Amino acid sequence: MAGNLEFLFYPRSVAVIGASNVRGKIGNSIMRSITLRFDGKVYPVNVKGGEIEVNGKKFKVYRSVKEIPDDVDVAVIAVPAKFVPDVIDECGEKGVKVAVVISAGFKEAGRADLEEELVKRAKKWGIRVVGPNCLGVTNLENGFDCNFNPPERQARPPFGKVAFMSQSGAFGAAILDWAASHKIGMSKFISLGNMADLDESDFMAYLGDDPKTGVITAYLEGVKDGRKFFNTAKEVTLKKPVVILKAGRTEAGAKAAASHTGSLAGSYKIYQAAFEQTGVLEAKSMRQLFNYAKALAMQSPAKGNRVAIVTNGGGAGVMMSDGLLERGMKLTELTEETNEKFRRDIEEGKLPEHMSYKNPIDVIGDAPSSRYEIAMRYALEDPNVDVLVVIALFQSPALDEGIVDALERMKAYGKPIVFVAPGGDYPHKMARNIELKGIPVYETVEDGVDAVYALVKYGEWLRENGRL
Repeated sequence: MAGNLEFLFYPRSVAVIGASNVRGKIGNSIMRSITLRFDGKVYPVNVKGGEIEVNGKKFKVYRSVKEIPDDVDVAVIAVPAKFVPDVIDECGEKGVKVAVVISAGFKEAGRADLEEELVKRAKKWGIRVVGPNCLGVTNLENGFDCNFNPPERQARPPFGKVAFMSQSGAFGAAILDWAASHKIGMSKFISLGNMADLDESDFMAYLGDDPKTGVITAYLEGVKDGRKFFNTAKEVTLKKPVVILKAGRTEAGAKAAASHTGSLAGSYKIYQAAFEQTGVLEAKSMRQLFNYAKALAMQSPAKGNRVAIVTNGGGAGVMMSDGLLERGMKLTELTEETNEKFRRDIEEGKLPEHMSYKNPIDVIGDAPSSRYEIAMRYALEDPNVDVLVVIALFQSPALDEGIVDALERMKAYGKPIVFVAPGGDYPHKMARNIELKGIPVYETVEDGVDAVYALVKYGEWLRENGRL
């Protein structure tokens, strides 16, 4: 099975069945997505034959997948639902290994019989199926992208460590756009669709062993096989974090999910218990999903729940303290040895008398990066500190760009660091520079609380299972 998924994400050749020359048609959009960066072979297939020109390249159109002179690893199918089972048979005769069925009109439209026929034919040939009723699959590493939303309408994020799978194509598209605009790097994107064959557990298992993926994230309305999901998640979360945004939490939401992808959402309480028992982190919003994912992709899990805060704004420090305590973390008490370091530096004039070195450590609004560096160093040297939160109001003219290199030096302590930089253009620019050093930056205190929670919660799971 894993071998087939390797072909899916790293195909040498792809057939686009239902390819079109007409702009605005799904088959044309897929061709434009797939030929933009992918350097494998692409074969358009349409019963009309002829020629297609996309992205400045011309392609001969084959009337059937069986006419293609070379082997075909993956078939992307975008033809009316009623023709799909016969197309699968042709793919089987050709030796295709995986079919991505974009076509809708199956179980979600009351045609469970057609979906069963599709699966039956695919099984006969040993073809694995993504979908049907899906947006497509994207590998940001090699440019294999059969997403039917064309690049000019939906941005693609840079290559990075976060994999995302979605039971909703539209939500998946929004996530890709959002990740691109926030410069969150992604490894692979999978639109699950109806999960007639390959389901969320199959992809979770594959991504668990994928060296290019550091964090697995998902939008799910329901799982296909509860026992399979439970066993897979329990195993995968010991290798890397899994973050799931579960929709259909209410009765009305569960009914909507059933009509959307034909998914049985089931009791939300059962899902909550399963997530807790398998180490899955549950996000309650799209923003929280990526707050968690970004922190886990960029920092190591925390070895405890004791947090220190360094800030140049007292109010932000108070808000962060409230948020952390409300989510079950501890505002740590610094050791007497650490307090002594601060007192000594104040006496020697290295730190100002008016700063507060009780946690939260308030370096005051006139703090330059050198003062931040001293405070961060002392906090990270303290054995009572498991996580450091740094809040910087870059609106202060005293805070210079040296903070970026100072933060990089703090990585030597091996403890997770979360940075919060509220504001507009200048804080955003500084945030990008800091993230290039491998430290996640958040725009609001609330987002920063999410990040700390994810690092602490995942660390707890690993410790409970003897992995940290």
